[in-house]
Amino acid sequence: MIDTIPDKIPKQILKNIKKEQYDKVILFTLAVFGTHKLKEFVNDPKNSIKNRMDEILFLKWADQLKEMQYIEEYELDDEVYYRIMSQGEDEILKYLKSLKIFKMIENVFIEYFELTEKNKEIPSKSISSYTIYYKDFIFGLFSLYWRLDTFLIAKEFEKIGPDIKGSLGMCLERNAIIYANNKALLFEDQVYTHKELNEWINRYANFFLSLGVTKGEVINVFLENRPDLMFIMGAMSKIGTIGSLINTRQRSATLRHSLKLNEVRFYVIGEELIDAFEEVKEDLELTEEDKLYFLKENDESDIPEGYIDLKEIIKHQDIKNPSTTKEMFGRDTYVFIFTSGTTGLPKAAHIRNVHTLGAILGWGKMALNLKTDDIYYISLPMYHSNPLHIGWSAAIANGSAVALARRFSVTNFWKDIVKYKATCFNYIGEICRYLYNQPPNPNDRKHTVTKIAGNGLRPEMWKEFKERFGIREVIEHYGMTEMRGMFCNYLNLDCTIGICLSPHTIVKYDIVNDEPIRGEDGFLQSVEEGEVGLFLMEIQDPYTFAGYTNKAASKQKILEDGFEEGDMWLYSGDLIRYIGYQHAQFVDRLGDTFRWKGENVSTSEVEDVISSYEEVDHSSVFGVQIPGTEGRAGMTSIYSNRKPDEFDFNGFLKVLNGNLPKYAIPHFIRFLSELSTTATHKIPKSNMKKIGFDITNTDDPMYVLLPKSLEYIPLTEKIYSDIINEKYRF
Repeated sequence: MIDTIPDKIPKQILKNIKKEQYDKVILFTLAVFGTHKLKEFVNDPKNSIKNRMDEILFLKWADQLKEMQYIEEYELDDEVYYRIMSQGEDEILKYLKSLKIFKMIENVFIEYFELTEKNKEIPSKSISSYTIYYKDFIFGLFSLYWRLDTFLIAKEFEKIGPDIKGSLGMCLERNAIIYANNKALLFEDQVYTHKELNEWINRYANFFLSLGVTKGEVINVFLENRPDLMFIMGAMSKIGTIGSLINTRQRSATLRHSLKLNEVRFYVIGEELIDAFEEVKEDLELTEEDKLYFLKENDESDIPEGYIDLKEIIKHQDIKNPSTTKEMFGRDTYVFIFTSGTTGLPKAAHIRNVHTLGAILGWGKMALNLKTDDIYYISLPMYHSNPLHIGWSAAIANGSAVALARRFSVTNFWKDIVKYKATCFNYIGEICRYLYNQPPNPNDRKHTVTKIAGNGLRPEMWKEFKERFGIREVIEHYGMTEMRGMFCNYLNLDCTIGICLSPHTIVKYDIVNDEPIRGEDGFLQSVEEGEVGLFLMEIQDPYTFAGYTNKAASKQKILEDGFEEGDMWLYSGDLIRYIGYQHAQFVDRLGDTFRWKGENVSTSEVEDVISSYEEVDHSSVFGVQIPGTEGRAGMTSIYSNRKPDEFDFNGFLKVLNGNLPKYAIPHFIRFLSELSTTATHKIPKSNMKKIGFDITNTDDPMYVLLPKSLEYIPLTEKIYSDIINEKYRF
């Protein structure tokens, strides 16, 4: 049962219930906390809740509010729901302004967010035309009023820092005492309490110490999601060694590169990945001193020749906390997480204790406000920062449990959610897309999830996703593995990455020359209101940018002399825009955005529109060069639930024309025969860009929208030849 009433309602408004004046309570609840069921408003005789409403009186007030077009009533899955309408929002906003707490809330947050007059409503220049309005902002502030003690926690952040002792391991040891017998980790049919989790972590920590590992020494870890991976990560944070978390999707040359990036003596290889490791083992130039530890899937598994049975060894290790934990500092790295950056082979980014401690506070308290009985479902691979910081770290804050999946499965996702009784899950946009593209099911809302956290939920499906799956809070964010600081949607507003509380800027960028624009004085230029630009984070100390193991790669990410001589900025490689009240929207990755007909085309915005078409399951947009033209024309590769000869091109083009400017409409379509994705479920663009619209390099059907044409037609060899020979004027 949702506890909006009475827990989250200010006393000045709640007192209206005793006066039997329900209108303000109803409007406030719906405006600030979103759609509610009838049974979430009224008293249940079997489970009476103090200060909830009498059903007969509620229905009377609800009818009046419906007549005034302040609220709307509808039915879904045999439940009665209520949502607020625009006139209702205006009415409750007027009422809130009359309350004494209004000015206090407005002033506190405006100071906290460092808002100014110019940061208010900004006319949208995006394809989605989305803007944050004043009332959105105010309702968002009131959504935090009931838990200011978990949001305004600047003093807690002062207790963590690079030169202050503290670590992930210390937090795990604390939870093992405070929440000893509460569930901490669920995996398949395994259950670990906080005490047991800490003991297993200690087994690994004490084992590695027995090998004589030294602080800062690197251990290669090649494991899919399972408890042992989390045990090892926790152990690293207690003893000062570094677990290099190898991306489990890597193979051959890329895997070889990652395994050889650091000097190591010890390897931990999961049974599920032994074949991939064996393919590159000879290239690692292993010596007799190098040890290969094998982690079995089950007790019956055989140990390959040359490997050591780690499961058997670990069972007999000491379960006591190692003495090294209390010697760990915030600056100490405990894992490397690989990020490809924008170009080149994978780079290993430092994940330091201070980054994780910040995530425990920022995500566990400020953003998600998780409680001890929350269960956080994680299906993304733990070798990414999203599940580590948005997921596990958030759960650690107040002793919540993590339900860990081996990998994301669209078939098992909601089954797992129900099985584990999860209340929250982390996501990337592709996961939301996979779930949303499944046929609607009566069980879509029959779960206990109320909030989700992650990045990449696209604006065109945001509200529909929340509505279909009954999600109340979407805590979207924007950040980088190697960056300390982020944008976060603390106020639970729609279609935004939120607000960034760290010093940053958005600057003008030249897409054609692929560089930031500098003025005559040699300094960068800030964007105009609502304009797209390059996001930069100010580097205030050595730990704003975690850095890579490759110093040359680290240097390439730093931009110097931005607005004055000597200042330094972290180069994100991403384009964003402000949409009002310091809130922003992610636009695109540099390298993906292209220029056509004198305009910048955001691939992600075009993908949003294309993917909204019911016959398209997935899309990838990029620019291709056409002989005799300037810039790049749009092309999309789509994975469709229809065969090309059954695809409704007219309906598709109607959607494009209705939602995109003419210059952004793709001229070429490629129908993918199979869907190949990365570990984070993205469609790789590099090979598709290389092939472009060259029909001689693929058997996939292609279609073209020729100049002055009103329809897509098959791209034949004759038409392809004519395009190459510049017989069409695009």
